[in-house]
Amino acid sequence: MRIGKHEIKNRIFLAPMAGITDQPFRRLCSQFGAGLTFSEMMSTNPKVWHTEKSKLRLSHHADIGINAVQIAGSDPLEMANAAKINVDYGADIIDINMGCPAKKVNKKLAGSALLREPDLVEKILEAVVKAVDVPVTLKIRTGWDPEHKNCQQIAKIAENAGISALTIHGRTRQCLFQGEAEYDSIRMVKQSVSIPVIANGDITSAEKARFVFNYTGADAVMVGRGSLGNPWIFKEIKNFLENGRLSPELSVYEKSQFMLKHIADLYSFYGDEKGYRIARKHVGWYIDKLIPNSNFKRTFNALDSAKAQFEALEDFVKLIR
Repeated sequence: MRIGKHEIKNRIFLAPMAGITDQPFRRLCSQFGAGLTFSEMMSTNPKVWHTEKSKLRLSHHADIGINAVQIAGSDPLEMANAAKINVDYGADIIDINMGCPAKKVNKKLAGSALLREPDLVEKILEAVVKAVDVPVTLKIRTGWDPEHKNCQQIAKIAENAGISALTIHGRTRQCLFQGEAEYDSIRMVKQSVSIPVIANGDITSAEKARFVFNYTGADAVMVGRGSLGNPWIFKEIKNFLENGRLSPELSVYEKSQFMLKHIADLYSFYGDEKGYRIARKHVGWYIDKLIPNSNFKRTFNALDSAKAQFEALEDFVKLIR
């Protein structure tokens, strides 16, 4: 599929996730076959653009491929300026967040709160599209709450504003991440617009990915929480879609080696002092998949240095071969 001028290598994408889709994780998911990955959400507040935190979020690597950067905000001019700055920094695609359900984002009338303001949505999309010469994409939810699903209306606004692709998470803002994602709304939107539609929500296996493709008719699927501690899911989905059968699962040993490489990359990218803190959540997700109900997570989280963490991980891996 294409997004603007970019030919995407396959139809399995990694979702933007705050505090998760940093350069090391995006690089790993790309190596396992993610066709497109998105950076963490960037604020449109110019005061934070040049901070160390923002520089780390924007950091890209050639191995990842296309550099897609997500921005969030509610002021059309600020959003346009943020998009231009990110393009100057190397963004190949600008993605606009109108799906985040977090209170701290919504109280600023950003994220999914914007779904209640279609007129403002239109102004933001038009301003950003006009401001940059790269494709602009949009990520939304189905609506603010189950009684006010307006994803079809927003999709039409997006199409008319020149948005190059639309991602829909199959939940409303009120649903947060509770219950099961629904795909009827995504299917309806796909049938009503001509721009590419990307289906997101509860895609946690190769079989689920194929079902979502078949049911919604979506042009691509986007994997979020299903990739946590499970970056090889992209390879599994890709092989299943191409061959019609599940590929042999990686062994526990193979998975543990990829975990070690990922954690080492985190230390290298962030430095030991910050890296060991960030490593805790990723190791927790890996352990939940490798050895459910293990007591190792508690032991690991008590360690306060990268060196101690990595030594403990290496010892743990030897025990689970």
